[in-house]
Amino acid sequence: MCVHEERVKGMQNIREEVYDGKWYFHFPMRNALLAGVLTGLAYALAHLGFIPLWAETAINIVAIPLGGYHWFREGIEGLLQERKIGIEILMMGATAGSAWLGLWDEAAFLVFLYGAAEGLEEYTYAKTRASIRKLLDLAPKEARVIRNGAEIAIPAKELAVGDVFLVRPGEAIPTDGMIVRGRSSVNEAPVTGESISVEKSEGMKVFAATMNQQGALEIRATATFQNNTLSRMVHMVEVAQEQKSKTQLFIERFGTKYSPLVLLASLLFLLIPPLFGSSFQEWATRSVVLLVAAAPCALVMSTPVAIAAGIGIAGRSGVLVKGGVHLENLGKIKTVAFDKTGTLTKGTPVVTDVIALNGDSASVLAMAYSVEKFSEHPLAQAIIKKAEEAGLEALDSLEFSALVGAGAKAKVNQDTVYVGSPDLFEELGIHVGAIPKIEELRSQGKTVVLVATEEKLTGVIAIRDEIRSDAKEVIQQLHKMGIKTVMLTGDNERTARAIAGELGIDEVRADLKPEDKIKAIEELEGRYGAMAMVGDGINDAPALARATVGAAMGVVGTDVAIEAANIALMSDDLKKVIYAIQLGKRARGISLQNIVFSLLILAILIPAALVGFLTVAIAVFVHETSELLAVANGLRVARA
Repeated sequence: MCVHEERVKGMQNIREEVYDGKWYFHFPMRNALLAGVLTGLAYALAHLGFIPLWAETAINIVAIPLGGYHWFREGIEGLLQERKIGIEILMMGATAGSAWLGLWDEAAFLVFLYGAAEGLEEYTYAKTRASIRKLLDLAPKEARVIRNGAEIAIPAKELAVGDVFLVRPGEAIPTDGMIVRGRSSVNEAPVTGESISVEKSEGMKVFAATMNQQGALEIRATATFQNNTLSRMVHMVEVAQEQKSKTQLFIERFGTKYSPLVLLASLLFLLIPPLFGSSFQEWATRSVVLLVAAAPCALVMSTPVAIAAGIGIAGRSGVLVKGGVHLENLGKIKTVAFDKTGTLTKGTPVVTDVIALNGDSASVLAMAYSVEKFSEHPLAQAIIKKAEEAGLEALDSLEFSALVGAGAKAKVNQDTVYVGSPDLFEELGIHVGAIPKIEELRSQGKTVVLVATEEKLTGVIAIRDEIRSDAKEVIQQLHKMGIKTVMLTGDNERTARAIAGELGIDEVRADLKPEDKIKAIEELEGRYGAMAMVGDGINDAPALARATVGAAMGVVGTDVAIEAANIALMSDDLKKVIYAIQLGKRARGISLQNIVFSLLILAILIPAALVGFLTVAIAVFVHETSELLAVANGLRVARA
């Protein structure tokens, strides 16, 4: 009773039945239960004397094809199309053997239990896959498109790229888009797994199924309903659930060799002992029992349910795992390497210190603001933002000039004001070595910007890429889990070590080019074992691809990032790294429990079958119960 790849691919109808909640239309389970009712009723009526034994047998003969049709067909198709002796063939042999020996009750009981367990397993497996599709229900079925100044309600599936649609407060967004008018806070939990609302304004992206909470928004569609972020995420999870782990592939290869051996051993039991005078009836019964007892169903199902459940729950939490092998590898991680900019930090420079050398800090910041208001450089934008937050107004300035790689200058109130790096001022003949604060700020990983007129230095502004608020906590949790942390960055050594020291990271590799990061990962993997790389998903793509597990963070709507990594973290929440590793460890641990349990059951049932200790009914009951226990245990991953 094991779900083969062909069955998984052909389960769309079953998924839809599960998705609609109509389990009673799930025909393998329905037919098996009907067969069970017929078998039980016939047994009761016959043994209470209401019907003759031949009538009981007739009812069982009807019940057997009714309950076994689904898996009979799968077994025969596997044999004819792929030349494989699957577990269904073993069970068919056991059913036929029981009937041949006149054990019609046992044959019908086998078909009922096997078919019911088969149906329940497929239902359970399909449900873990279909649950992620429920996210699609969060997207509205209609959209209000604005055409010629009027609102027109159309099905969301008919939205085209470029359409402008209106979303009022309290409504879900039908597809991905860009805000063209309005401001609001948007709950992005369905996509990112984060419940904290995000402030949105004109020019910002929004995503399908996220909830507009306050102001009305006019949004230009950037994706169709079928190709929006939510639909792609659901599709990726479904595809990933069909990608097998290394353990699962090994077990399946084992099963393809093991099942024919079981069938051969059963035939030898049937033929050889009677040649030496042993009871044919006795050895024929043992042969049938062996077919049931030695079928490795629980073993083959030991990992796929756990993997599917893990990938499904991860997807609903905003973590896209691109295959079973990657979920399994997450459970092996010994070291996590982080990019710095955009990963451990927010990737946006902020002003941390304003130090006046002449005058006060407000005048220093206002002077720098007056020059930098013309610049698009990220450091200039940090100064502009700081000044605006402080409520400062720019002074009159003219003749702005960017000094490439060094800074900028402009005429401010008739004075030429320079804003730039210390090297710029050394070139201008202004000695800055006597300013002790410069080295202190640099030792903290900050970029130093000086402000001066042609006559004198007026102040120092320190700027640093802001560290994520949860970065230190994540590093500490990894250490508690026994996982080593490394920073791999292209930034300079001083800045990298300052950030790493503040966060408590174990090891730092700085001034790295993309190819240098690959070499570093290869070296670290050789030293410590399985390694995860966490980056922003685009400039870190080579390193993400080389690591045991590459995790791209904050990749909502970014195709390149999703393609580059094995794991895609849909939000900028570093804690998702911890969640993913813990989920991988849980899935791997539960799979291992199932494997040990399954092997133990085989170790008990096979010898018991060989010595004639088991009846067909007992063998079927223990066999199917063990498999259902393995399935139930695998589903515990989803409760992580």
